[in-house]
Amino acid sequence: MLRARVAFIMVALFAFAIMFRILHIQIKDGQKWKKISAKNAVQYKTIKATRGNIYSDNGSLLATSLPFYKVAIDPTVIEVEIFNQKIDSLSILLANYFKGGTALDYKKRITNARLKNRQYLLLSRKLINYQDKKMMSKWPVFRNGRLKGGAIFQKVDQRFKPFDYLGERTIGYINENNKGAGLEYSFNKLLAGQNGEALFRKMSGGSWKPVFDGNDIKVKHGLDIKTTIDINIQDVAEASLMYHLEQHGADKGCVILMEVKTGEIKAMANLQKLKSGRYGETYNFAVGNQGLTEPGSTIKLASMMALLEEGALSISDSIETGNGIYSFFDNAKPMTDAKDGGYGKLTVREAFEKSSNIGISRLVYDHFMNDPQRFIDYLHQFGLSKPLGFQIIGEGVPRIKTPEDQSWSGISLPWMSIGYELELAPIHTLAFYNAVANDGKLIQPIIVKQALRADRVIENYSSKTIRKKICSDETLKKLRILLEGVVENGTAKNIKHADYKIAGKTGTAQKLKDGKYVKQYYTSFAGYFPAENPKYSCIVVIDNPKGFRRYATDVAAPVFKEIADKIYSLDIQMHDEMDEENNLTPGYFPVIQAGYQADLQFLLNRLGVSNHGSTNQEWVQAKAVQNSIKWKERKIIEGLVPDVYGMTLRDAIYLLENRGMRVRFEGKGRVKSQSIKAGKKAIDGSVIELKLG
Repeated sequence: MLRARVAFIMVALFAFAIMFRILHIQIKDGQKWKKISAKNAVQYKTIKATRGNIYSDNGSLLATSLPFYKVAIDPTVIEVEIFNQKIDSLSILLANYFKGGTALDYKKRITNARLKNRQYLLLSRKLINYQDKKMMSKWPVFRNGRLKGGAIFQKVDQRFKPFDYLGERTIGYINENNKGAGLEYSFNKLLAGQNGEALFRKMSGGSWKPVFDGNDIKVKHGLDIKTTIDINIQDVAEASLMYHLEQHGADKGCVILMEVKTGEIKAMANLQKLKSGRYGETYNFAVGNQGLTEPGSTIKLASMMALLEEGALSISDSIETGNGIYSFFDNAKPMTDAKDGGYGKLTVREAFEKSSNIGISRLVYDHFMNDPQRFIDYLHQFGLSKPLGFQIIGEGVPRIKTPEDQSWSGISLPWMSIGYELELAPIHTLAFYNAVANDGKLIQPIIVKQALRADRVIENYSSKTIRKKICSDETLKKLRILLEGVVENGTAKNIKHADYKIAGKTGTAQKLKDGKYVKQYYTSFAGYFPAENPKYSCIVVIDNPKGFRRYATDVAAPVFKEIADKIYSLDIQMHDEMDEENNLTPGYFPVIQAGYQADLQFLLNRLGVSNHGSTNQEWVQAKAVQNSIKWKERKIIEGLVPDVYGMTLRDAIYLLENRGMRVRFEGKGRVKSQSIKAGKKAIDGSVIELKLG
């Protein structure tokens, strides 16, 4: 009986232990195994949003995302026979493609990873494109696929800029930590979109299939943005800036070109000398804090505006500048003029045109010395003291001292009047000059005008009015006379153009280093064109030019003219109608030399001039035979410098730039000579100079 009872108790205890173990597994370990099961069979996976594109004003791609791939291998899944027979061939192909080591190096790395049972080995940090991925998929070992050949191709979206380095800093970048610069960073929220999330089930073979359970988070792909940048003008601005930086050995420089009425930035170029000696875009000096500097004589426009608004003088009044050296106080640093021996007595207009430091500073000091704050108040009124709220993040904050500042002294007012003891970024100076061209209306520059999803506009951006009027119409009228006079008679007369007028002001400021002004210069030219009906405003800055030509007249102003000339030659709306007396006189034979045959034929047919000869060639040269034109083929060979003699500038630029060459020109008319002989190899990025006549 006792034995039966003991046996019963033992059975009961054993049954209880089993039940306890079952409950323990179900309750305590259940969640653990569920998680393991879910991890192995079903997972929520992130679906990455496609980043939006960045476009120029005419729809050309400035930045887009393209699929690239990381190449890795799982050597543990490769069958022994395949590994032994094909690893040498694969290693040779990898070494030849990636150039990151010898075939033996690759073989050792893959073999060691296989011995250590490593399931993932990155073969190179270099990304490959889709075409190369297809090629590699046919290589030995890799051709056996993911499960038997261990080939791993990880897709990585990478930003691609079709125009390479053009506008590089303006377009900018964004890194994995969402830090960056330029448009990519400033408009990242729009461009990036929002990642989605969906449930996926693991299938045989290692692939994953989406499971639609109603809890998916839909992906929102990024929006595209359309900028105001004109690719052609941007290219001209960068090429001209680069050329003059190299010619003068300058440290850095920038160009901004803007439409007067709309505030749309058509070009923004920033170049700095790199350690290699070349120039590249590393920072946006046109806008950012590092671009803040004492502007020099371009600020004299604001000084004259303040004086004219006060009714303190007429531009025909006179000022004595003496022998070119003037001290406001006995122990103060003397003010000097550029001309040795001084200018003597000048009219106010002449003082501005010749950029007399003494003349402008004496006028401002004599009028505002008892109330310098009033002069500062005018600078505030002109919009020079606050950021513009530009669309690119990182705009510098102007620095204008006041009489309350500890650094203010008795000479602060006269020195501020000529561009010292205050700091502006080039974009602030340009906005001010643009206001003068825009009938006194100060507007916010913009560089992005639309956000789009495909072709549908989601949001429009337009320039905001900061001040409806920064000064009176009477003052504006006088200021425009002064600015045109600088180019017609003054410090910038070397950029005077016969066909259209430029209005602007040169600026040359000594640089401050370690608390002392040194013989290094910050040169600039700010202005607008055509002067009589302004369409574009522009500022050019070249910092610390070397050599004997170090003033704005010879350094910054020519860049302005080159850009303006290019725009004028392309923008037919800027051209005046030809006088009737200059029109083609009946009976006179037109000048036809060489060019695109379809255009030339169209012109001659409209003029009623007989033309014949080769009709199946695109490019021809013409020969006058009595009262008709005979066409002769002008051979254009791919990869070689074409013969553009006798062509119009438009045709010559088309042919040369299509071969990757950069064109510089001087003169007007048709091409009379080219610096690189026809028939030589056309080197991408090389400069060819044309003379027209």
